[in-house]
Amino acid sequence: MSHNFTPKSDFLAVLTARGYLHQCSDLEGIDEKARNGALTAYVGFDCTAPSLHVGSLVPIMMLRWLQKTGGKPIALMGGGTTRVGDPSGKDESRKILSLETIDANKAGIKRVFAKFLSFGDGKSDALMPDNAEWLTTLNYIDFLRDVGRHFSINRMLAMDSVKLRLEREYELSFIEFNYMCLQAYDFVELHKRYGCALQMGGSDQWGNIVTGIDLGRRMGTSQLYALTSPLLTTASGAKMGKTAAGAVWLDADMLNVYDYWQYWRNCEDDDVGRFLKLFTELPLDEIARLEKLCDAEINEAKKILATEATAMVHGREAAEEAAQTARKTFEEGTLAENLPSITVSPQELAAGLGVLAAFVKAGLVASTSEARRQVKGGGLKVNDAAVTDERASLTAADLAGGAIKLSLGKKKHVLLRTE
Repeated sequence: MSHNFTPKSDFLAVLTARGYLHQCSDLEGIDEKARNGALTAYVGFDCTAPSLHVGSLVPIMMLRWLQKTGGKPIALMGGGTTRVGDPSGKDESRKILSLETIDANKAGIKRVFAKFLSFGDGKSDALMPDNAEWLTTLNYIDFLRDVGRHFSINRMLAMDSVKLRLEREYELSFIEFNYMCLQAYDFVELHKRYGCALQMGGSDQWGNIVTGIDLGRRMGTSQLYALTSPLLTTASGAKMGKTAAGAVWLDADMLNVYDYWQYWRNCEDDDVGRFLKLFTELPLDEIARLEKLCDAEINEAKKILATEATAMVHGREAAEEAAQTARKTFEEGTLAENLPSITVSPQELAAGLGVLAAFVKAGLVASTSEARRQVKGGGLKVNDAAVTDERASLTAADLAGGAIKLSLGKKKHVLLRTE
């Protein structure tokens, strides 16, 4: 990627400024198309689960920004490819799902998209085709002759998704080896049907997307393009969208709004600015201001992140309500009748109060060794985030509205305040 490139289109300007851009096959080419309002782009989503989770938010937001800047987004449902399984980044083969399950999953995913994109027949209205439409009617012999002959096995074997599996001597079934042929064919088909010229995805999809560009060239389409986003991990290296309790789903039936809000509220300090850029639509100058906050004030930025990110998925009202509930629990101690509190001196907190000692002091555990046992089982939480390091200390930075919430399991909470 050329770093001295200055985008002229709103689309690439947003993607660059907000940190969505990782690899790109031809920045100038995409920029030109986006500037003329002629850019149709797609991201593929396999229907392997009844909803999408936070891990899919980056490509969803890229489609949303495409629409907001005048382009046409396509959310391609992988009703056909889900029957095969994508080997990218996976060590083991995917389970083969029944057609009923795939359809039910597709309906759930559609509900999520309705919150981010507006669908319809207009120039920049989003489309949601399903690759089962063309993949399931393919005749194998014709496919091999018309499409298969353009694939070089040498090149396919050199791709990361395949190479990793072979090096580790993991099984790679023929059905999965075919996956990249199908994904490449999808790109060509979407170009033919809708004039789609750009495929976007996470950086693990780069090889598959470029294979599609190559197939297009060999099958006589006009120029196709690739653009990927960085694969997101949190500041401490954890995978995005996974918590000890499981995936952070975008469907309120699978994860309630309050827990979704808390997921963002509990993000690491170093992630706040990056997440505000990627997962909210706050203006960049406002984000720059929030990024500069430090110590206890960073919590204000986290609350804004949580509310904005939640409003995207669950609506403004539900997001405000979740923020309100959090405020009552943490700050006003409204649950004070069932949330007992203890006080420590500001000096004690300034010096750093050992997390195990704090739980003993709060009467939630009888001894530090019991506290240690609870940490191993994930039973202790500070401000709703699991304690993972038994040597951690509580400081004034952990105060949320004058109190630190200590929890044992789901039911026992004590507010630690300073006098």
